[in-house]
Amino acid sequence: MAKTDSTTFVLADAGTPERDVVWSISHTTLGIADEFAFSVRQYSLHGGKQDGVTLIEVDNGHLVFTVVPTRGMSILRVRAGDITLGWNSPVKEVVHPAFIDLQARGGLGWLDGFNEMLVRGGYAWSGHPGMDGDQLLTLHGRAGNTPASRVEVVVDPEPPHRIRVRGRVREATFKFADFDMCTEISTLPGSTAFQVSDRLTNQSDYEREFQILYHGNFGPPLLEENARFDAPVREIAPFNAYAARDLDTWPTYRGPTPHFDEQAYNLWPYANDDNRTTTLLHNAAADRGVVLRYRVDQLPCLTLWKNTDTLKQGYVTGVEPGSGFPYNRAVERRAGRVPTLAAGASRDFTLDYAVLANRDQVTETSEEINGIRAGRETRVHTEPPLQP
Repeated sequence: MAKTDSTTFVLADAGTPERDVVWSISHTTLGIADEFAFSVRQYSLHGGKQDGVTLIEVDNGHLVFTVVPTRGMSILRVRAGDITLGWNSPVKEVVHPAFIDLQARGGLGWLDGFNEMLVRGGYAWSGHPGMDGDQLLTLHGRAGNTPASRVEVVVDPEPPHRIRVRGRVREATFKFADFDMCTEISTLPGSTAFQVSDRLTNQSDYEREFQILYHGNFGPPLLEENARFDAPVREIAPFNAYAARDLDTWPTYRGPTPHFDEQAYNLWPYANDDNRTTTLLHNAAADRGVVLRYRVDQLPCLTLWKNTDTLKQGYVTGVEPGSGFPYNRAVERRAGRVPTLAAGASRDFTLDYAVLANRDQVTETSEEINGIRAGRETRVHTEPPLQP
């Protein structure tokens, strides 16, 4: 581990052979006053398919989140008090990408490692597997199974001492793609919020298509029978015919239901004058929840994924802002939802999450959403978009 200054610590660098496996800092080791109690530690997993996976755990004194640099800087889980953000996947290990065959089962191999609270789809493609011309695209691309080339922890020396985990993920293929994603996942000591701030750069000499999807996943205790999703939705369409069957009850959730297939809904949110929107997932009692705020000019499309199968099989919902929807890239291109990046150009994406621990916080967020909605109606498309 290299220390670049008093508050920046390089934990991994593909260009430097030296690397610490076990490392930690705290407010004490940095000489910061006790009221800013926090700690950051890095450790590695051993055994099974998670052998060699590196995790970074940030405890800000109230909220704890775990970043997985080995898996594209995904966030494994978040915990604040008795509220956990994440889900109980049948995939119990944090699977090393070396054990993932993305082309398995017709391009669904991505699912062999799927258990994170937040995983990115992208960057050359995302969405459903299948052919795009003569190219086989696998589920949700390669970003989530690409280890970070460089990882560092930065603690701001001045109050409020924001704690930052930074990583660089490269997706480069001869003749096809040369993307550089620099991410920063950060929080303030004592806060119940955290921020994901990404910059995607096209390092190629040519304009390139790209796709990005932030696959945020939540199970109990927030997800339960009669839990509810809320957002200021301008338009909604069912993803497919199976989702269209329950369009009338799309914002609410069933309890664990054997043999339930996944349902997804395409949402186009309203935004405020600053192009920001707000989404809310809360439990049935509306006294615990999670809020997500982001810019719709950065991520114009929102997918709500409902997978209310049994608890053991994977009882989970996904709140997924993206550049488009999770159809195959060929479908998204025809719909005009595959953006491009000019040579050397970058795009920024920022997502702000916060845990809501009481009824007043949930109510306040609902009022914020109503303020963005401003009495405007939701246009409902009863039929799914045409697909090949």
